[in-house]
Amino acid sequence: MNKDIKYFGIDISYLVFDVTDSDGNYYQFKNNVTGFKKFIKLLDINSHCVMEATGYYHYQLAYYLLESGFKVSVENPLSVKRFIQMKLSKIKTDKSDSKLICEYARQVELKLWQGNSKHQIECLQMTRLLSVYTKQSTMLKNKLHGETVLGNPSKLVVGSLKRSLKHVQKEIKTLEEKLLILVKQVHQDVLTRIKSIPGIGNKTALMLVVLTDGLDRFTSASELCSYAGLTPLIRQSGSSVKGRPRISKIGNQKLRNLLFMCNFTACKYNKACRDIYERIVAKGKSKKLALIAVCNKLLKQVFAIAKSGLTYDHTYRSTLVKN
Repeated sequence: MNKDIKYFGIDISYLVFDVTDSDGNYYQFKNNVTGFKKFIKLLDINSHCVMEATGYYHYQLAYYLLESGFKVSVENPLSVKRFIQMKLSKIKTDKSDSKLICEYARQVELKLWQGNSKHQIECLQMTRLLSVYTKQSTMLKNKLHGETVLGNPSKLVVGSLKRSLKHVQKEIKTLEEKLLILVKQVHQDVLTRIKSIPGIGNKTALMLVVLTDGLDRFTSASELCSYAGLTPLIRQSGSSVKGRPRISKIGNQKLRNLLFMCNFTACKYNKACRDIYERIVAKGKSKKLALIAVCNKLLKQVFAIAKSGLTYDHTYRSTLVKN
C-alpha cells in the first residue's frame, strides 16, 4: 500500500452515494452531476476512489471520475462482501459500508478501472437489448403454441400474438444488422479471423468480439478463460476435505453460456476440441467436465487467432492446440 495515496470508499445507491476517506471523514452526495462536481473538490492527484460494481448505479460516477483524471477501482461485490463478513460487523448501513470499502481498499491490491470506449458501450447496450428481445420472442412463441393447440383458439389472441412476435423479430433483425456494422468499424479483421474457427458461427463470433472488446485487453489465454469464469476452483483442506473440482463461475456469464452453446458443433467439426473431449471421456471423466475443457480450448483458439493475425489452420498445432 502506498502511504501517499488517500483512499475514498464509496457506497452507491440510486439517489445518493456515501463516501468515507482514509482519515475517517464521512460525506454524502447526490448521485448526479451536481453531486459529482462537489465530490471531486475533495480529490487530488493522490486520491484513489474505490466502489463496488452495483448494477448500473456506479457507472456514471465511475466514468465521471475517470474522465476527470482520477484513479478509480470498481471491485467485485463478492470480494467486498467477503471482506465485510470477515470483519464481523454488526452494523449494516450505507455509511458503514463506505467505511469498510475504504478499509478494504487499503488492504488489498487494487486494479485500476479502465471503463469502455463509447463504441464498446453502445455495442454492449445493443447486446443487452437483443437479449431482452430474444427472451420476449421465445415467450411469445411458447404462448402462441399454447394457444394454437387449444380446441378453439381465440382469433383475436392468436392474431395479437403473431403481430407482437413479428414486431419483436423485426427489431431483433434490425439490431443484429446495426450491431454487425458497428463492430466491423473497429474489429473487422479479428471478427473475420475468429469466424474461421470450426464450431464458431457468425453470431457467436460477433458476440465474442463484443463481450471481449475485440480481445484487446487480454494478454494471455488463461486471463481470457478466467474472465469467462472457466478456470477450475479447487476445494481441498487437510486429509478429509477433498471437494470435486469445478469451474469458478466468477466471470462473464454471457460469454460462458455462449461457449457452452458452441460445444456440440465444436466437438463435431473442430478436431482439437473433438480430441480433447474424447480423451477426457475415455479416462472415465464426466461429459460435463469434457465440455468445460472444450470451452477452454475454444477460448484458447480464439485468443491465438486474435493475437497471431492468422486464420484458423488445424495443422498449425503450435499455436492452436498447445495450451
